[in-house]
Amino acid sequence: MTETDYRELFLPDGDLDEPLRAFAQQVRAFADDKLAPHAREIDETCTFRREMVADLGRAGVLGGPLPAAVGGGGWTPLQLAIAHEELGAACGNARGFCAVQTGLVTQCLHHNGDDAQRERWLGPLMRGDAIGCFGLTEPDAGSDVASLQTHAVQQPDGSYRISGTKHWITNGGVADVMLLFATVDPSLGHKGLTAFLLTTDRAGIERRPMPGVDLGHRGSDHAVVVLDGVVAAADEVVGPVGKGFGIAMNGLAAGRLSVAAGAVGIHRRALAEAAAFTRAREQFGKPLARFQMVQERLADMLTSLHASRALVHRCATRRAAGAETHADLAMAKLYSTEAAAAAAEQAVMLHGGRGYTSAYPVERLWRDVQALRIYEGTSMIQKTILGRMLGD
Repeated sequence: MTETDYRELFLPDGDLDEPLRAFAQQVRAFADDKLAPHAREIDETCTFRREMVADLGRAGVLGGPLPAAVGGGGWTPLQLAIAHEELGAACGNARGFCAVQTGLVTQCLHHNGDDAQRERWLGPLMRGDAIGCFGLTEPDAGSDVASLQTHAVQQPDGSYRISGTKHWITNGGVADVMLLFATVDPSLGHKGLTAFLLTTDRAGIERRPMPGVDLGHRGSDHAVVVLDGVVAAADEVVGPVGKGFGIAMNGLAAGRLSVAAGAVGIHRRALAEAAAFTRAREQFGKPLARFQMVQERLADMLTSLHASRALVHRCATRRAAGAETHADLAMAKLYSTEAAAAAAEQAVMLHGGRGYTSAYPVERLWRDVQALRIYEGTSMIQKTILGRMLGD
């Protein structure tokens, strides 16, 4: 097999028809040109790169999954999966930003907002002129969304006063608008959850970086958002009062496909880096790639890559047909993120001491992929979903 041919084993191109292959190559070229050159720097400096948002907007990535009728790209779920694999392979921070901006905020607003809310925000969010965040997670409410404590108390004039604390809010420190979830009555559990669309510059909102240094995605913005008597007008409620749980769950489902596809991208990049390094690095008179133990690891990484991609593409295809189940999404996210974590670890080991430094991308891939196993439903949560379906 030639030097050029072996790389084709990693890519999705051979399994795609011509229009989808061209689409993948277009996104790949954009990601390699505009995102990959900055990935190491923003990681090492822990810097959110605002220019990235403008680049994603100009390339049509931020509006990709939205219908053409509202100015989006009209992507199918499979196109989204393909695009987010390419983003994940180039820069996990960019892929994570898109999952929040598009999957959790813009699509939720498109499906659940009223005409005035959509008119004001969809265009700026899709162009990258505005940044959104998804205000769901709290210090004591992660996987158990129904237990969140942020409280929205309705006032005599119909407005609400909202108080509470959110954390691990991606884009929280840089967002112009926040899709916030609060309960109008804690005794109602998930039936009290309500969504609000709030500008972030209003009185009573304090934003600060998460304490410490993140393990991965260091070029992303992760914030603590404290709300102290924030006033939300009645027309800033998104969807019916008390229906926020469904909005949040549907948003997370959309985001999980991005996470699974992004994991495939990280997996692919880890394998590509490991293969290139072991082909070039010689020990004991021959390239590392010719040692049987190394070949075994590369072979396992390649096989699990294609298995992950197949699950993700299957999920996307079933979503487009309206046949997707919770099991489809849980299997895709569980398998792809765990396989990517295993591949990234093997890539570090195959690089030896060089895998322990940021001079090579594999240590960043290893750090970034850990978050994909956690957010938008941990691997344990995905197993619980599957286990309950099998056992109940």
